Amino acid sequence: MKALAYEKAHTLDAFRIQEMDVAEPLLRDADLLVEIRAVGLNPGEALIRSMRSAEAGGRVVLGYEFAGVVIGIGSQAGGFAVGDRIMGTGDVTRDGCWAERLAVDHRVAARIPNHLSFVDAASLPIGGLTSWEAIFRDRDTLPAGVDCVLVVGGAGGVGSMAIQLLKAKTAAFVIATASRPESKEWCEAIGADLIVDHSWDVIAQLGTAGIDQVDMVFSTAGTAGSLSWIATLLRPFGHLSAVDLAPPFDAGPLISKSISLYTEMVFAKVISGFNLASQGEILAEIADRVASGGLRPIVTTGLDGLTAANMKTSHELLESRRTIGKIVIAA
Repeated sequence: MKALAYEKAHTLDAFRIQEMDVAEPLLRDADLLVEIRAVGLNPGEALIRSMRSAEAGGRVVLGYEFAGVVIGIGSQAGGFAVGDRIMGTGDVTRDGCWAERLAVDHRVAARIPNHLSFVDAASLPIGGLTSWEAIFRDRDTLPAGVDCVLVVGGAGGVGSMAIQLLKAKTAAFVIATASRPESKEWCEAIGADLIVDHSWDVIAQLGTAGIDQVDMVFSTAGTAGSLSWIATLLRPFGHLSAVDLAPPFDAGPLISKSISLYTEMVFAKVISGFNLASQGEILAEIADRVASGGLRPIVTTGLDGLTAANMKTSHELLESRRTIGKIVIAA
């Protein structure tokens, strides 16, 4: 089958992703075979492209956010039928969805609401799952006593879903950070109660608004460099959840306030084989809330055709670090 793939890790300037012939996906017992109709793009995929090379003689096929149609079902993949429209995340330990077809565990997929396009559906899974697990962890609600939440990086794909989920599922006061007029407008449109500029003193801005502390910070970018002011802003026994922390980093500023620190990696359950079905359940609730109007898709940039040229354009946008919402390519 055709796929967008590469052999060696490379920089954007030396972009090497191109259309190649690759082997058909190997269907496991718990898998669905999916014909890809749209893919969402994520900063993590650009990072992997720059760092991960294929094994000798192999190729790397990335892509971990998709919408498509079920065309085959493994012997142990219940709850789906051929012809179902589904969305999901895929598996970083296997070939991804930048291809004609994908084999994916049925437990990390959910049906797409009837009125929702493939492009809109492909904008939901990564941001939805990441923000849900980061904010709610293994529960369905915020921790007790969390009434005010700050989302750092509110206009990105993850931040966009976090703001919406907080407004849809909780009574929390939601603050978002954004630095450009267009990103501030976006955060306001998706429901943020207050927006502050993360490019200058966040604490001073919140003080002007009469807010001296928050109960939770969900940080989607630049967390290690922001720990000092985050710790100052959080109340004692507050909560910090982050998607971009990697060792080494200095957690010292958090200790004097006994702040709880959570990390989130959306593929942790797939990698460890832990409670995969919970991700399908979360996606199903997200789909239901979209169908009822409680959540909205976050695609802001749409490209037509899963081509090397469109993939390069997407990576250029991702690496500019100025994207709002989600980039989606229709296959």
